[in-house]
Amino acid sequence: MSANYADICTFLYREARHLDDREFDAWLALYAADVEYWMPAWDDDDQLTDDPQSQISLIYYPNRNGLEDRVFRIKTERSSASMPEPRTSHMLSNVEVLAVRGDQVDVRYNFHTLSHRYKATDHYFGTIYATLRQGGDAGYLIARKKIVLKNDYISQVVDVYHI
Repeated sequence: MSANYADICTFLYREARHLDDREFDAWLALYAADVEYWMPAWDDDDQLTDDPQSQISLIYYPNRNGLEDRVFRIKTERSSASMPEPRTSHMLSNVEVLAVRGDQVDVRYNFHTLSHRYKATDHYFGTIYATLRQGGDAGYLIARKKIVLKNDYISQVVDVYHI
C-alpha cells in the first residue's frame, strides 16, 4: 500500500469533525473492531505509564466495544460527566507518516482541543500516535490510538470528545 499524505490528513480531519459535530455513530465507524484506544497517565516521576493492564490510564479500551459503550452513554444521557455536552473545536497539526507496513500506516500528530461548557473554555493538547489500517468507507480504519495528553492537570473528567 502506498500512503497518500493528503488522504491520511483528510481522514484525521474527518474524525475530528465528527467529534465536533457530535456525529458519534460516524465517528465510531472510523474505528476497527479490534482497536486499542489508550491514554496513559503520567506517573510521579513525570514518565508515562506503559502498561494499561497494571498501571493507571486516563482512558483505556482494549477494543471498540468500550468506545461503543461510551458513545451509548453519551447519546442516551447516561453520562453525567457529559451533560450538558461540551462544545468542542479540534485542531490537528504536524501530521507525520512514521511507517508504512503492508496495509497499515503509523502516524503521529499533535492536537489542541477547545472545550466549552458551563460558560468556561478548557484546553486539551498533546500528541497522538495512531495506526491506520486500509479499509472502511473512509479509506482507513483506526487500528490503534495512543493519546499523550500533555496538560494532564485538568478541572474535569476527560472524555473521548476532548481528544
